[in-house]
Amino acid sequence: MSIQLQSNQSPYLWEPSDETIKQSHLQKFSEFSNQELFPYDRLHRWSISNIDEFWSNVWDYANIIGEKGNIILKENNSMIDAEFFPEAKLNFTENLLKGSSDRIAAYEAGENGTTRKISIAELRELVAKLQYSLKKVGVRKGDRVAGVTTNSIETLAALLATASIGAVWTSCSPDFGTKGITDRIGQVKPKVLFTTINYQYKLKQFDITDKIVEVVNSIPSISTLITIDGEIPGHSTWEQFITNNETEPVYEYASFRDPLYILYTSGTTGLPKAIVHSAGGTLLQHVKEHQLHADLKENDVLFWYSNTAWMMYPWLVSGLASGASLLLYDGAPLLADNPTLLWDIAEETGVTHFGTSPKYLDTLMKEKVVLSETHNLSNLRSILSCGAPLVAEQYDWVYQTIKKDLILQSISGGTEIIGCFVMGSPIHPVKRGEISCKALGMAVDVFDERGASTYGRKGDLVCTAPFPSMPITFYGDNGDQRYYDNYFSVRSDIWTHGDFAEQTIDNTLIIYGRADTVLNPGGVRIGTAEIYRVVEQIQEIEDSIVFGLPCGNDEEIVLCVVTEDLTDELAASIRKEIRSKASPRHVPRRIYQVDHIPYTNNGKKVEGAVKTQAIGEEVKNKASIRNPECLGEFTNIKEKECF
Repeated sequence: MSIQLQSNQSPYLWEPSDETIKQSHLQKFSEFSNQELFPYDRLHRWSISNIDEFWSNVWDYANIIGEKGNIILKENNSMIDAEFFPEAKLNFTENLLKGSSDRIAAYEAGENGTTRKISIAELRELVAKLQYSLKKVGVRKGDRVAGVTTNSIETLAALLATASIGAVWTSCSPDFGTKGITDRIGQVKPKVLFTTINYQYKLKQFDITDKIVEVVNSIPSISTLITIDGEIPGHSTWEQFITNNETEPVYEYASFRDPLYILYTSGTTGLPKAIVHSAGGTLLQHVKEHQLHADLKENDVLFWYSNTAWMMYPWLVSGLASGASLLLYDGAPLLADNPTLLWDIAEETGVTHFGTSPKYLDTLMKEKVVLSETHNLSNLRSILSCGAPLVAEQYDWVYQTIKKDLILQSISGGTEIIGCFVMGSPIHPVKRGEISCKALGMAVDVFDERGASTYGRKGDLVCTAPFPSMPITFYGDNGDQRYYDNYFSVRSDIWTHGDFAEQTIDNTLIIYGRADTVLNPGGVRIGTAEIYRVVEQIQEIEDSIVFGLPCGNDEEIVLCVVTEDLTDELAASIRKEIRSKASPRHVPRRIYQVDHIPYTNNGKKVEGAVKTQAIGEEVKNKASIRNPECLGEFTNIKEKECF
């Protein structure tokens, strides 16, 4: 069957039924808070005007285990110094392992399908054994425990055991190079390292034993190495490490603001920033997003395609706190002979919430996949997407080829806040190409160059009031100052996130890309996403990247495309499409054919690194790029043939 993608004449692709709204967490939370659900904009204003009342209600509604204390928000002198729940005591792991013992905590799957599952009771016992052994090798509150691991049940248990004793978890994916790993976890001086020494990607087996030995030798703080699969002589195997009789974890209470995770930015312009996140702030932000926006409920199955290095991995893990089961997948998102592999597993495990990226959906579109004809996705209620803007045509494709009755949420936030600024919700209709709403408790706005709030025009995404998942600091020397410089130096006491965005008169949001990669031809700011939106719909184009090259006192737009044969005719067609679907200002001055597009290890295009390479400067941290060898294609690009 051939699907003709056509724009829906209605402004909405999906609208919630009365029953959907009635059964939603958001309806129940509004009643719990004695607030009207509609209009949502009023509910949102209440949540950012009565910050202490809102977050106190989130704590109570989500049944957070712990001592809340009497003070909810201590504002201090500035946004960056605000303290949430300064008297509170809680344990992150206890809140994730609560509930029925026989509930499935997680399914584990890979390129060969679903391999195993673990119940809450079994996971508690595994965490107890790991907790005991971590303490025995000297891990205490505040110590760092690292993982170079696949997305597995063992990694989940190691993370939860680390958090249960107040230690700090940090992780990388095993496909990172040695420098990429040491540039990250080496910064934070971990005491213990859990590692996978074998992993599979696109049905190919990789042995990283030598790489791990090199990592351990280069990070002197590591005193204990545990290999999850296989053996490195002189170090403990997983089986040896959990040989004890413990069956129930002991939950050590910590302050709300005590550290839980250290996450890393992509770091293509220098060492990755090591961002420290709190146990309480992470937990509260995630249960709010999962329950009030994603409408995640007990016994739902939550999936996000992520490796263990990306912020969506801890976001996935927190789904346990809302009573959901997790689908942990490790491997390629699709195989040459099976583009629907993830959906096969989703169907088998009954996934209700499927998390992915625009790039993955675009690949399925080009493969002409029609899931509604091949899969039973009756349990599926929501598809969520992040990592890049989701374009309007992808909204159409989802509803025409996957399922009509689901909530498609494009969400946007960042590693820096371990959560989202803007999301969807079960009460908002879905409008093509737009993000449905500002997340509750997040004082999101779009400012123009004067620092004034603007609607219907592009500007800087900002947040004007504190929220619990703001970082504690950046790890390392001068961390507080580096944190301030990144988010508060542009506008004092206002978080400037670094995204180029627009809020519509309907209070929906559109993200156009990172502000530091915004194009500026003729003094007009253009988001790269506006060009990708058009180019990605051209069948002959497999992939693309766009950036600005200096040209006198101006800059010109450069588009590089991966295609079988870039001809004058195809280049003319590309320019015509961009001119008609974006504007004449968006039309690239130069179009080049390249073999590959560079991506970060977390799957994001690196326009900044490409521009740096193209103007003859050094890309400082190639270890953050998955395929740095392809940067050579962009060297002295002006001297190469263009169309």
